Amino acid sequence: QVQLVESGGGLVQPGGSLRLSCVASGIIFTRYTMNWYRQASGKQRELVAAISSGGSTNYADSVKGRFTISRDNAKNTVSLQMNSLRLEDTAVYYCNARTTSGPSGPARSYWGQGTQVTVSS
Repeated sequence: QVQLVESGGGLVQPGGSLRLSCVASGIIFTRYTMNWYRQASGKQRELVAAISSGGSTNYADSVKGRFTISRDNAKNTVSLQMNSLRLEDTAVYYCNARTTSGPSGPARSYWGQGTQVTVSS
């Protein structure tokens, strides 16, 4: 019933750009903080960027100034614009929707299936 579907991954050269999108369904989108995580081979999953329902953003130091997260509440979509890509950005990127517990119910967290981003010359 709940689905997060990522798209936009692929192969890009160093210094290039890529835009990831995630479309959510089955949730009240405006209640959720939306996040992009990534996991490189042999490494732990890390939070790349987050955006609250009100539009406040946070970024990992490694991507600050290069990546931009945005959301379109009318389309239930969160995007990640990635510029000046580096080899170390290679990873599977995951969309995540998260709420804390409150009057509307318990804390919830949902994940997309991931999309591969490969930066290579």
